[in-house]
Parts: sequence; structure tokens; C-alpha cells
Amino acid sequence: MNELQAILEGFESSQESGEITFLATVVKTQGSTYRRPGAKMFMTNTGRTIGTISAGCLENDVFEYTQQRMSDGKPILVTYDRTASEDILWGFGLGCNGVVQVLIERLERKSIPNAIAFTQECFHKKHLGIIATVFAFEGEVDVELGSRLLLYPNGKIVTDIKDQYLIQSLSADTQAAFVNQKPSVNNYQLPFGSAEVFIEVIQPPTPLVIFGAGYGAVPIAKFAQALGWDVTVVDCRANDTTRARFPLACDVILSNRYIIHKQIFIDVQTIAVVMTHNYLDDLEILKMMLPSPARYIGVLGTKYRTERLLEDLSIKGIVPTSEQLNRLYSPVGIDIGAETPEEIAIAIIAEIQAVLKNRNSNFLKNRNQPIHKSYQDNFNL
Repeated sequence: MNELQAILEGFESSQESGEITFLATVVKTQGSTYRRPGAKMFMTNTGRTIGTISAGCLENDVFEYTQQRMSDGKPILVTYDRTASEDILWGFGLGCNGVVQVLIERLERKSIPNAIAFTQECFHKKHLGIIATVFAFEGEVDVELGSRLLLYPNGKIVTDIKDQYLIQSLSADTQAAFVNQKPSVNNYQLPFGSAEVFIEVIQPPTPLVIFGAGYGAVPIAKFAQALGWDVTVVDCRANDTTRARFPLACDVILSNRYIIHKQIFIDVQTIAVVMTHNYLDDLEILKMMLPSPARYIGVLGTKYRTERLLEDLSIKGIVPTSEQLNRLYSPVGIDIGAETPEEIAIAIIAEIQAVLKNRNSNFLKNRNQPIHKSYQDNFNL
């Protein structure tokens, strides 16, 4: 599971044990920082923590805030300025030369709107969601620190913000975020003041379908699950297609090439890796997958083998469009000299991650720009 999934599980277990819980969220950064807006750390009054908001230099201090400064249960905003030379002397910095603003909140299951419950729903129902969180304001703005607006896929809005001007602006910007799926830090200039808001995109787990349950599929499923992806394994070999072989997969389906299309669901978020090691099975699967809306289709094997598969499809009257071929990756994976199943799995997972993030998987040392796009303030007047 990924960090956010672990936080959700941690919250559920803490409710059963009766622990008091807190959530620290990076809401704004400037300059070079280890984590970006959206990074989270879950904490309990017993000292349990899940997740990180820095390279390890801020976590202890943030935890101390929950113990000493939050007895009233109200959110607080903490700013860490690591651009100052004395920062290293105080022990907070690692020479990152950046500013990090962290919103620390006490979590309550009954709070409305409830960001934790909303995120759980997005994961459970596998749909996108948008959370807009107010982390600073000035002037006569009818809002509180930590106030939120939640946007559901059907357009439903839940909010405790009372400033109608801010609600109007956030409604438009969260709708835009739902379309472009990009988070942002926005500064809103309102008639009687201003507010800074972090707009966060909650992505459901990436659905990965592995066609083939051979030995090479095992590390792919393992690494994908570590990233929090929902893994489905499909094969026709009963000895390999077992829950014991893929204990953490969401679904393990014993099928054959003639009925697979009736047993799995493919949408625009779906990632697929074809590795049945059976030519006729791969041919039938490609026949199904190429016209589908799947975001990524990786095929294990040589380029010659895939070209032959495409030629055989064309003989049957199935000629892929350029758009379909752009989603086809074969040989699957990036070139890291992989030979063993585990190395090949790393190469495949790395390529998929690059596609999901719209990156080209080059060496970072050859990059002349920042690794991540900075969240510059968007001013809304």
C-alpha cells in the first residue's frame, strides 16, 4: 500500500483503540523542498506516526506541536524557513534552501466536511475527488483555518466555508482541477480580505491488470501493490492463477482468451501488462485491449514478436490507429539492463510510473530543470 492508504488504515485502527489523532499536511512550499504540497503525516497521542512531510528534519517538531500546542483541538499553521543560514544550526534543515508550510489538524470522525471519510470514499468507490483546504486568510473573510470544500464526481459540493465569494471561486477552480487533475496553491483576493487555499486531487488507486500469472508476474504484482495500485491477475493456467501466488492482489481470475472480456473492467485509468507467454493468448488480448480506453498497454517480448502480433491482427481486419499505438509499449519497460524477473519488474513499473506522471525516465543528473514542477501561487482577483 502507499502512504495515503497506510494513513487511512492507521486512522481506522486508532478509532478502534481510542487514540487521539492528528494529521499534518504540507500545504505550501517555496524553493527546494523534499516533499511537495499534499505530503501527509498521521500522528496519535501515543506517539505512533505514519508518513513523512520532509526528509526527517521536521517530523519530531511537528509531533511536539500536537502534544503542546493543540489542547483546544484547533488547527494550526507552522512555517519552516530553511533558507536562513542559521536553519542548519537549529537542526531543522538539510540544506534544502526552501520554505515549508504545514497545516496540523486534530482528526474527528464526525467533523463535516470530513476529508478522511471523503478520501476513503474515493478509494473505495474508485472515483476522483477534489479537496480545497483554507490554510491562511486575512481581513474580514467568513472562514476558519482548515475550512474545506469537497467536490464529488457528480458535482456535489460539501463545505463549511461561509464566505460566498470564496465558495464561488473555489467551485470553479475545483471543477477545473477535476478536469485537469492537477493540484494547486491559490491566493484569492476577496472584497473584504484574502485567503490561501490548497486544492488537492484525490486519485483512486491505479488499476493494473496483469495478463499472465507466470513467475515473472509475481514481482510486478508485488512492486505495484507497494505503490498502492489495485492489481488484477488473469491467466488460464490453474496451477499459477492462485490466491496463494498473489496474496495481495485485489482479484485473481482463472479465465481463457475467449471470455476474458466478460470478466474484467477496463477504463481510461487502467494499466495493462500482457505477459502470458502464449502467442495466441496475447493476440486475443491485444485484439481486446487496443480498442479499449486503457491508458497503457505493455507487451512483454521482442519488438519483432509484437510487430508480428500487429500484422496478424491486421490480417483479421484489425488495424490499430495511431492513438492506439501511442498507448502500446513494447518491448515493455525502460532500459536498465534488466535480466532477472525482479529487474524486469522494476523496469516495467518504472516505465508505467513515468507514463502516469508524464515523464521521460531519463537520468535526473542530466536534467537542467527542477525535478518537480513548483506550485506557484495562482492569484485570483
